[in-house]
Amino acid sequence: MATIEECRGALDRLSDNLARANGEVRGATALDRTLSCHITDLDTTFTGRLAAGRMRVLDRRDGPPREKAQIRLALSGDDLVAMVDGELDFARAWASGRVRLEAGLRDLLRLRSLL
Repeated sequence: MATIEECRGALDRLSDNLARANGEVRGATALDRTLSCHITDLDTTFTGRLAAGRMRVLDRRDGPPREKAQIRLALSGDDLVAMVDGELDFARAWASGRVRLEAGLRDLLRLRSLL
């Protein structure tokens, strides 16, 4: 089982990957939105902001998200690490219910290039 530190490291690597993105992916990351990532098996939530093509983690709290972020992700720590490391396909994990992504329709349409 992934640790909180491994999950935080995966989120940092994801932010670095987004910052290096080009084309459609770069356009999708140009959003300015609040984020939450609930690590279900650790019952901890990272919150932050997607802005200027980067994802900044601002806080970590125990339990589910306390406030409703504009983009919400929920998954296990192992799945987060596997996705960021390229070992788990996001679209397949999302389609099978291993990953939950919630956002407004406009944001989902812009984020589809990341999936």
